[in-house]
Amino acid sequence: MAHKKGVGSSKNGRDSKGKRLGIKLFGNNLTKPGNIIVRQRGNKYYSGINTYISKDFTIHSKIYGYIKYKKIKKKTYIYVIPII
Repeated sequence: MAHKKGVGSSKNGRDSKGKRLGIKLFGNNLTKPGNIIVRQRGNKYYSGINTYISKDFTIHSKIYGYIKYKKIKKKTYIYVIPII
């Protein structure tokens, strides 16, 4: 008796890897210059004081300091407060 694979079984089995998006450092965490704070697709979070946004919308820290999230008119901004 001949054995044959089920129809379509060779077309299945492929899936993309997770992209590890999301918040990497939360509020009141200490950060160094260049640290990734948030990885995102599009602007879910916005860059505030002492942060910058890269071309893939990742938000980084510019200075040593503590992270603060602030919501202004339905937009969440990320700030880095310098260490005093």
